[in-house]
Amino acid sequence: MIKILLQNFNTAWAIPWYTVMVIINVMGLAYCAVVYKRSLIPRDGKDSTYRNRMRIMGVIFTLVSAYRAIGVWSIPYTFRIPNTVAEVSFAGLIAYAMLRFNTYLPATDDARANKFKSFITKTPYILVGCLVLSQFIDTWGVITHFVLRGVFVETLWGIGFLSVLPLAIIQLRRVFSIKDKEAVERLRILRYSAIIIAAWCVIYCMYRWVFTLPGMWGRALYILETGLPELETGIQAIINALGIRTRTSLEYRDWGFGFLIWHSAYFSILTWISIFLMKAPRPREISGKRNAKPTLITLALTAIALITLITIIGLPADIDEKIILFFLGGLFLVPIAYIFVLEIKGVKLKTIE
Repeated sequence: MIKILLQNFNTAWAIPWYTVMVIINVMGLAYCAVVYKRSLIPRDGKDSTYRNRMRIMGVIFTLVSAYRAIGVWSIPYTFRIPNTVAEVSFAGLIAYAMLRFNTYLPATDDARANKFKSFITKTPYILVGCLVLSQFIDTWGVITHFVLRGVFVETLWGIGFLSVLPLAIIQLRRVFSIKDKEAVERLRILRYSAIIIAAWCVIYCMYRWVFTLPGMWGRALYILETGLPELETGIQAIINALGIRTRTSLEYRDWGFGFLIWHSAYFSILTWISIFLMKAPRPREISGKRNAKPTLITLALTAIALITLITIIGLPADIDEKIILFFLGGLFLVPIAYIFVLEIKGVKLKTIE
């Protein structure tokens, strides 16, 4: 990757960004392994199906994120197939966590039937459905070179997360409405998950529906007016799609700020959200015994992260490029800091029935 970027002076400045993203994901893999080991406890069979599925989906997304961060140039099917599994897993993590939240802490205490509220509680299925459908369109679009593939895929992502936004806000309000100290402590992990999911849905919906989709649909309508290019069909189109090739430096000339923001969020923020959700958020009891090992690991990861960011300052780049790289490299410090606070405050917990 670095050799490819060095082929063109205009892309050589992205080497620090690429290095930071790789380091982030190596750290993510290490932390994912720790969380995976911890998720095997307790072995009492409680919520076992929920825990197993969340564990598997979290590992899948973390592994694929690391693969894509290292092999970001791989196109199209060298990342399309694992990427499909990863993105569906990400949707599954959020959807399953929200559905289980409804079980542990119903969105309302009102026993009266309400079709609208009942529909809201089922919206996680819409999220998964939208992302699964987007994968089929993305795959078909890659094979046929359908020029409107991107706008349809991103619109489905936008619809999916917009559909669960009301439920995310309801669940956030619900968990914060509980004031009993003992109950608050038992529901602490559920509270964290509600904050993370609601924040992600709000930020993503604003980014997608306010900043990107209007422009994408504007360009799409212009293409429709001027005429769609002919689609590639037949067995040769599939063979071409399955072919493995590496991008040249000339293909990175579209590496703008939007590209780096999207990839940085995917390779950092989404990874750490997945690692958190693979813990299978649920009510827990307090045993009162602190576990210092995860805290020490988090401190070590945070130290490495800070060293990485400081190193960026000494790299040969213009000041504006350094600011952008420092900002992008610092994106992952937010979830790491959040997990760090969680671990500092945390105690060794066991699930309750």
